[in-house]
Parts: sequence; structure tokens; C-alpha cells
Amino acid sequence: MSGSEPLIGVFDSGVGGLTVVAALRQRLPAASILYLGDTARLPYGTKSRRTVLRYSQANVDFLQRRGVDALVVACNTASAMALEDLDVRTPHWGVLEPGASAAVAAAGRHVGVIATESTVRSAAYEHAIRRLNPELRVSQRACPLLVPLVEEGWEDDEITERIVARYLAPLLEAEIDTLLLGCTHYPLLRGVLARVCGPGVTLVDSAESTSLAVEHRLRRAGRGGGSAPRAPSVRLFATDAGSRFARLAERILGEPAPLEWIDVNQAETT
Repeated sequence: MSGSEPLIGVFDSGVGGLTVVAALRQRLPAASILYLGDTARLPYGTKSRRTVLRYSQANVDFLQRRGVDALVVACNTASAMALEDLDVRTPHWGVLEPGASAAVAAAGRHVGVIATESTVRSAAYEHAIRRLNPELRVSQRACPLLVPLVEEGWEDDEITERIVARYLAPLLEAEIDTLLLGCTHYPLLRGVLARVCGPGVTLVDSAESTSLAVEHRLRRAGRGGGSAPRAPSVRLFATDAGSRFARLAERILGEPAPLEWIDVNQAETT
């Protein structure tokens, strides 16, 4: 890496990883970010490990062709199922380990994890938490309806709150004291999650935890940049997109950003 303002590549299966981008912009305002949403092939959460690895490597290659200095796998499913086997030539992070570390730091005795079906099935968060603290109890819950609800823009809808309450009922009955949001879409549901959980449960956002890990590494390397972002600070790519993607992106980032439809397998580097 050279220079003071890093170029960070971030990818997810859809728009949810923009919660990581938003957190990175708060912590590293001088960084430029290339974001890839593989919207043509989402959701990753119901795919096999082999397929997730193939899709993820294509995403990594696309971003590396564009000269990123660092890379974030802002997809919990890809972090759980593919990260260790990806060919990445730059400093890189998934969202799983930072999220697990933050959950352990916040936990009392019992951590609840909500995530996609594939992430829950992999038990990756449970293993990561137990490596850090074998004494903690860990309970997991797959919540497959939450991502579609977020992408419909129904974060504050009464139906969403009822579905969240139904998903969380077993975890709350088991008396969790910490809830790890194991999908990058879920921070957009933080309000309803907090209402359903009540004040006795601490919410842990893996997107925020990941941005902190990236900031620490880049600043130690002298790549934290200055205080003012260069324009444009975010460039968005999507393998399939439309008004919904643009609308959600603007809501998450707080402003519109350039959006381009691409083929991740294309060889051009402009």
C-alpha cells in the first residue's frame, strides 16, 4: 500500500454490506471505497459452500483488478463459508471474527446469534465465540425473512416487528443477554430489534466491529488518511440493480452514490 488515502474494496451479495461502508466512512473519512453488490446471484445464505466460494472469488478478483489496497468481505455467509479459501493479495477482513470478538466483550453468560440459514448451519459464529470464551453459552437462530423485509424498505412496519418477535422468542426465553447481528442487513433493523429485546439485551453490530478492525490496521500502517473525504468517496457496482438498490443505498449512506451495472467476470480495469 502507498500514499495516505486507501482505496478499500467491499463486497456483499446485495445491499446490506453498505452498512459496513457507512461505518467505514465514519471511521476513515479520507478513504475511497469500491462496493460490489452481487445482486444477480443473491441470496448467498441458501447456497452451497462451493457456490459461495466461487461467487466470492469472482467478486474478489473484480475488486483486485481495480487496484484496491484492502478488501472487506461484508457478507456473513461468505465470511463463514469462503473467507479462508479465497485468493486475496491485499490485507482483508471478513465480518465474522470482529463480530464474534465484540460479542464476547459485551456478553455476560449467554450470546444469541441471528443470521442467514447458511451462516447458522456452518456454526461459524458459535465456533468463533467459543474459541474466545469457552464458558459462554451460544444460541443461534436463522431468520430468512429479515433480509427481504429490509430490501422492501419495511424496517419499521408492524409486520416486521411481529416476525422479529417470533424469530427472537426462543432466544429471549433462553435468557440471552447479548444479541449478535450476524447479517449486514440487520443493523437496519436495530430499532425493532431493540424494542423486541428490551433493555436487558445488548445488541452487537458486526458491521461496526469490522470497520473498527479495518481502521486499526490501516492507521497502524499509516493509511488512515486525513479528515476530509475525496470525491467521489464511494463508487457502487452491482451485477443486477434497479431503483430498489439505489433507494436502499441512498438511505444507508445518507446520500446518492454513482451506481454501475457490471459483469464481475469482465476483464477491463477502468
